[in-house]
Amino acid sequence: MLDYSHNAWLVAASLAVALMAGFTGLYLTHGASKLDNQRRKFIVVLAAVVLGGGIWSMHFVAMLGLQLPILFYYDALITLISALVAILMVGLALLLLHFRPRTMHTIIGAGVIVGLGIVVMHYVGMAGMQLCRPVYNALDVVIATLASVVLSVLAIWVAYDNRTQRNILLGTVCFGLAVFTMHFVATGLTDFVASENAGGAGPALNNQVLAMGVTVSVFLICGAFLLTGITFIGPEAEVAPVPSAPDPIPGPQVTLPRAGIPFEREGQTFFSAPGKIAAIRAEGHYTILYMGAEKLFCPWSITEAEARLKPDGFLRAHRSYLVNPKHVSSFERHKDNGTCYFDGIDALTKVPVSRSRLADIRDALGL
Repeated sequence: MLDYSHNAWLVAASLAVALMAGFTGLYLTHGASKLDNQRRKFIVVLAAVVLGGGIWSMHFVAMLGLQLPILFYYDALITLISALVAILMVGLALLLLHFRPRTMHTIIGAGVIVGLGIVVMHYVGMAGMQLCRPVYNALDVVIATLASVVLSVLAIWVAYDNRTQRNILLGTVCFGLAVFTMHFVATGLTDFVASENAGGAGPALNNQVLAMGVTVSVFLICGAFLLTGITFIGPEAEVAPVPSAPDPIPGPQVTLPRAGIPFEREGQTFFSAPGKIAAIRAEGHYTILYMGAEKLFCPWSITEAEARLKPDGFLRAHRSYLVNPKHVSSFERHKDNGTCYFDGIDALTKVPVSRSRLADIRDALGL
């Protein structure tokens, strides 16, 4: 067995790469639900390349910091395959999140796929080592996989449970730690032995050439991180002041008819009667309407929707949800909170009720 160590600076750099890639990929898809299918697919592809490329770049930045007493190099074809595997598996997870109803099962499934993608990328990348062979057993792989999957599910759940800036930042930290932890847990459980077998599937890729490729990849990730980060921390658009209303004119007041709740479908704006909407969920500065089998993008914020729809009986059940009590099919009381359930709403089966909103919801339901 060969003794090995790590360059501390490259270890820190690998964590930074994972965090930048995680933030860029997760923030790129923010608000993608309001886009049409073609534009949403394009965003998913970009995010998959950034996240998958970030996993690959983190791995090989860390591997460049691996210090062994012998020279070794990589098989170029296997190294390329490891990158493509990471991109494809992350892409599959993003397709589930953005083209299927975002239920807890979907979120967990996507997290598991991302976690497995990190593991497969790592061990395929390690298989490309030439003149030096990694040695590990099945238990080592299971431990590394468990660490990767648990942290990846946590990252996807945090980032997609509520698409706020805070959730995206927390999801970024979890994603970065998932990639970083999996790599060093797996490497810590791996031994390295010298090997005379230099036969590979593709041409040789020495550390100098690999370093140049990884540098270009990291440069692109840093550039994408800066481009997305500047909009993340940029000032919010100024809202024009609303002129004060003139004094009311004596006489009968006329109430203007309302068009309804605006939503977008295939690039067009439509309006729905409030009574058809079962619930409304916050999505950043916008909202998602749940109506029958559909999830529809609405340009209103959750605060604006609450103010406008209060006369129609909508109540805030949670900081991220408004519910229409007329569509609630059942209610479950927990210790200090509750859950509203819906029948016939395919994209939404239940809504959490927070402790502070419990009394209002129970009163509206006649409980």
